[in-house]
Amino acid sequence: MSIFTRAFRRESVQNYINADSHMTRELTTRDLIGLGVGTVIGTGIFILPGHEAAQHAGPAVSVAFLIAAIFSGLSGMAFAEFSSAMPVAGSAYSYGSVIYGEIIGWLLGWSLILEYFLAVSAIATGFSAYFGNLLTIFGIHMPKSLMAGPLEGGVVNLFAVLIILVVTAILSRGLSTSKKVENAAVVLKVAILGLFIIGGSFFIKHTNYVPFYPKEFHSGVFGLNGIWAATASIIFAFLGFDTIAAHAAEVKNPQKTMARGIIGTVLISALLYVLFAVVLTGIVNYKKLGVDDPAAFALQAIHQTQFSVVIIVGALIGMFTAILALVYASSRLTYSFGRDGLLPKPLGKISSGSRLPVNALIVAVVVESIFAGLIPLNTLASLINAGTLLAFTFINFGILILRRRKDLSHDGFKVPGYPVLPFIAGVISLLLIAKLPVNTLFLFSLWVIAGIVWYAIYGVRNSKLS
Repeated sequence: MSIFTRAFRRESVQNYINADSHMTRELTTRDLIGLGVGTVIGTGIFILPGHEAAQHAGPAVSVAFLIAAIFSGLSGMAFAEFSSAMPVAGSAYSYGSVIYGEIIGWLLGWSLILEYFLAVSAIATGFSAYFGNLLTIFGIHMPKSLMAGPLEGGVVNLFAVLIILVVTAILSRGLSTSKKVENAAVVLKVAILGLFIIGGSFFIKHTNYVPFYPKEFHSGVFGLNGIWAATASIIFAFLGFDTIAAHAAEVKNPQKTMARGIIGTVLISALLYVLFAVVLTGIVNYKKLGVDDPAAFALQAIHQTQFSVVIIVGALIGMFTAILALVYASSRLTYSFGRDGLLPKPLGKISSGSRLPVNALIVAVVVESIFAGLIPLNTLASLINAGTLLAFTFINFGILILRRRKDLSHDGFKVPGYPVLPFIAGVISLLLIAKLPVNTLFLFSLWVIAGIVWYAIYGVRNSKLS
């Protein structure tokens, strides 16, 4: 059999189900929404609305969030259908291996592993910055050597590494402990966001909404390039619902629970993001919002400095829940690679005591800690969007193939409006990829090439499918 033929062999869903059978199914709809909202409402809501308003869309950033939410909802429904039909670990990697063939599944997983690892590291770096600000308020000043990596004039970003290790300690206690901590933190975070939205609405100046979509951002077809550019960047904010699919092997009644968890996450997150953006741009003129802590800045602008501490605490909780959910997802994806022989097989082992993929968790945490502690991720963070959008593209178009496969019929959730909606969502994914910066696409191409080389040298020889 030629290498090309082996690379495009399709995996059996039953093989995945058998391999994952020793994982405990205990996650409910509430747990999935907790994981999803915990990831989606993370760094993005506390940073992106300000930057995108100042750089691309003005007050119309709320429209960009709405478009991103609608698109994410369409893609979320595709993930929901796949996870209902294939309740296995691995998310887009496993789905791609079954629908398109192993090489496409591997490249989707390779893209997602970059997305998850960089997202954890980037959010941990953001957590460190916010925590440093909180300490400064209380008169504690940390030396720069412990707040930045060597490429930024320091030694190590200590708090970024520590928060990843704290999350790892929680995850190592087992799934039951992890979901309780995540759910409690998500409730507290949403309450703080609600406080900002409701309280801030009393300080809105309607003149800040004029012009709603400033002329300096008008370009391209119908002058909407500014909104589309903001939408492409904001996709990072909705990173999270696709991570829910990574836990399908640990979910009760996945045919119903997966769809409820994913769609519930998108709806709650969309509402919070849009309202947050509306209130933020109503309090402060969009031109002043190009800062890393726009919510705290807005509260200081209206002389409500005492509440800025609450917002900082909310941001820290938000980033903590996002890191927990993403470390969780990245370890499951790494486990899936080891399970199938595409990475060293010890990564695919489950601990007999904790029923967790301990080896995969250790590897994921080590890589993420190195990135967070030593490397500035300002440029690399944009790669997160590229990996996400590539997965969205293949999963949306994959619904068209899934429905035609006689061996993959299922009675769970199905995307409405088939085949029109999945096709439209796939096309939008391609358009948003085209809107990413050229240097991002170049770096992502290098990562994909590296993945192809690894598969040719190691994966195709060691794959269980081969």
